[in-house]
Amino acid sequence: MSPMLPDLAAHPVGLSIVVPVYRGAATVGRLVAALSQLEPVGGIEIVLVNDGSPDNSGDVCRELAAGATVPLTYLEHARNFGEHNAVMTGLRHARGAYVITMDDDLQNPPEEVLKLYNHARLGRWDVVYTRYAEKRHEGWRNLGSRFANRVADALLDKPKGLYLSSFRCMSSLVVREIAHYRGPYPYVDGLIMQVTQRIDSIEVLHLARAEGRSNYTMRRLVSLWSNLATNFSVLPLRLAILAGVGMGILGLLAAVAVVMESLVSGTPSGWASMMTATLLLSGVQFLILGVMGEYVGRAFLSANGKPQGVVREMIPPRHELRAARQREEVPR
Repeated sequence: MSPMLPDLAAHPVGLSIVVPVYRGAATVGRLVAALSQLEPVGGIEIVLVNDGSPDNSGDVCRELAAGATVPLTYLEHARNFGEHNAVMTGLRHARGAYVITMDDDLQNPPEEVLKLYNHARLGRWDVVYTRYAEKRHEGWRNLGSRFANRVADALLDKPKGLYLSSFRCMSSLVVREIAHYRGPYPYVDGLIMQVTQRIDSIEVLHLARAEGRSNYTMRRLVSLWSNLATNFSVLPLRLAILAGVGMGILGLLAAVAVVMESLVSGTPSGWASMMTATLLLSGVQFLILGVMGEYVGRAFLSANGKPQGVVREMIPPRHELRAARQREEVPR
């Protein structure tokens, strides 16, 4: 008997697929159709999270839920909260022994899902990330992804060189633990690194977008980096301390230089050097205040209960709806 069977038997399905949907009306139907054809060990379910999409993604997802051939749960956020917030909402409704998160744009071929799932299941990994021999994003997006991974290398306790992708597989253990996080600024990969180091990666295909353009803008990427830096690391504060110490040392050296010059020439030269030093020190001080303010502001919003996500609508799998209706029809 496989050592993984008891784990699978303890869950309603073997594999849950969580898909955050944003401007995905043209592609999410094809994605669900392809995923529904898969036959992973233990069965499959799909969780769609409409993150306040401004197009008709909600109508498309409702139609998919009504005609689904596999268990499909539809969740709709009351507004756009962000991709990681949508993923967190989906994870809380996933029931699988393993959970795969993937985008709705078909850049990750659905056929790669089984490869990712089996690698995690048979290898008993807590988390398996995907990496790409060739990424088919736009050039600026690839640069942004590489920069984000370099930042994560410095800020997170993650395996060296591990590429953090949104197409990942997690065990129910990891999903259960990270779902406890209720802060308004989640970063899924940061939460994963706090839970486990039993992590691996595999290479998969990456395709060009089937429709439209990437929903990630430079503003969204900067927000993501900010979440990573200020929610899961105190390194920026430590860098601020080092900057303060460095400026203090430079100020001390400059003071010594001024005293020496006054002893030698009588009158220290001054206006340009004084303004330069003043502007430099002021800039560093405001930078430190800004970093501290970002931490304080996020702590304030968290303490005041800013929601991570608000679910406006939930449509459970069809068989659960039928069971609920049958219970309502039973005479008491």
